[in-house]
Amino acid sequence: MARIAHALVVADGDVDASLLADLANGPQRPRLIAADGGAAHVLAAGLVPDVVVGDFDSLAASERERLEALGVELRVAAPDKDESDMELCLLTALEDGATRVTIVGALGLVRPEHSVANLLLLADPRLDGVEVVIAGRGSRVSRIGTVDGPGEATIEGEQGDFVSLFGLDTAVEGVTTSGLRFALTDETLPLGPSRGLSNELTSGRARVTMRRGRLLVIHTRRSMADAPPAGGI
Repeated sequence: MARIAHALVVADGDVDASLLADLANGPQRPRLIAADGGAAHVLAAGLVPDVVVGDFDSLAASERERLEALGVELRVAAPDKDESDMELCLLTALEDGATRVTIVGALGLVRPEHSVANLLLLADPRLDGVEVVIAGRGSRVSRIGTVDGPGEATIEGEQGDFVSLFGLDTAVEGVTTSGLRFALTDETLPLGPSRGLSNELTSGRARVTMRRGRLLVIHTRRSMADAPPAGGI
């Protein structure tokens, strides 16, 4: 199979169908990889996944039959495994050569431990050098930096949007920001404390750089944060 640039991974959490459709139907169609029950979201959006990965414990038999009839590749994993279905999807994207991975449906799961596991997957060193974003209803989550190296991010949105920064290592060093209400200058964000929570854009663009360590960057549009909660999961 030819190497790909962009993979779109769909998990079985809270999926914004319009966002999924927009991402899947962009100028350059991504390789569409579904994690088990995430395939149901793909089908519901009128799309067909390229491959479905997982132990198939959360996909209805009728949906599996439909996928088989459509000729979709099904990669069935053993129920007793070390990796989550989401992790297997990321590994599939890496094997396919993806340099950019967008994930939807990774959050809002009935079992919160899966949401936590999906967020922590961003810290996996196998993703170093790969642009990985968890996209949701008005939010984007990414990781910058490596255990021993620097990172940077540019955040584009609107004044008042929320930006949160969380250390994924014991100490993330040299964190410097511009365009945020509460500026950081060559500071350290340790793992655990919530000092980086709920900063705000002062204009339409902000920048975050750091010298060493893995930093989780979460951008949430204020318009979505102030909206009534959506139904569903």
